[in-house]
Amino acid sequence: MDEHTLRALLADVARGRLSVEAALERLHAWPYEALEFAVIDHHRELRWGFPEVVYCEGKTPEQVAEIVARLAARHARLLGTRATREQYEAARARVADLAYHETARALWLDREPDHPRRPGVIVVAAGTSDLPVAEEAALTLHLMGHEAHRIYDVGVAGLHRLVPHIPALRRANAIVVVAGMEGALPSVVAGLVDAPVIAVPTSVGYGAHFGGLAPLLAMLNSCATGVAVVNIDNGFGAGYLAATINVRCSPPDDEPRRSSP
Repeated sequence: MDEHTLRALLADVARGRLSVEAALERLHAWPYEALEFAVIDHHRELRWGFPEVVYCEGKTPEQVAEIVARLAARHARLLGTRATREQYEAARARVADLAYHETARALWLDREPDHPRRPGVIVVAAGTSDLPVAEEAALTLHLMGHEAHRIYDVGVAGLHRLVPHIPALRRANAIVVVAGMEGALPSVVAGLVDAPVIAVPTSVGYGAHFGGLAPLLAMLNSCATGVAVVNIDNGFGAGYLAATINVRCSPPDDEPRRSSP
């Protein structure tokens, strides 16, 4: 139940259109709903403006389907990260309008597709192998009401590819930079802009890369200022953080453009 729905419910009670008992029945599963294997936090959207996100890895298709169905019954948008095709198919059998993003490995729902998106966030990926993580960040931004401008395959092995994008980077309110291997790209970008840079190390690389540990440590040791680092492969966390920054940078009367994932 979002803030708009809750206000409407309380207004109906105040005007006598809805009895207290009927209102209590509607609020029965608020702020959370307990299942045998999960406790769904329906209050999350009221606190954060976005429903609880489902981390699908490690869950059975049946568990994912049940959680997604319960969320879809009460929210217009939802996101499930690290989702397999099997988990998506099981959930889609319960929620017909559910969608799947193959690259981001995410299932998602948006029943308000024409809602305007705020510009101001750029997602940068060092290489094509980093796209699953970058697209997870971009999809998160889209569902949270933000336009994700993408700049891909501009890693330090060919840094001249980044140069044409510098003017756009300097206009951004927040920048998500996704990189594997040695993880140098976030430091380069942060040295060119005055916006916060959210660095995302990926598990892309050869043996001494240690599954993402090498770029993680490189990003944590960045000499460029304004760099924040999320966990390895955590595109969702980076997108979420960028959205919370961008919403505070946009003027109240801003009329953002519309986009699609």
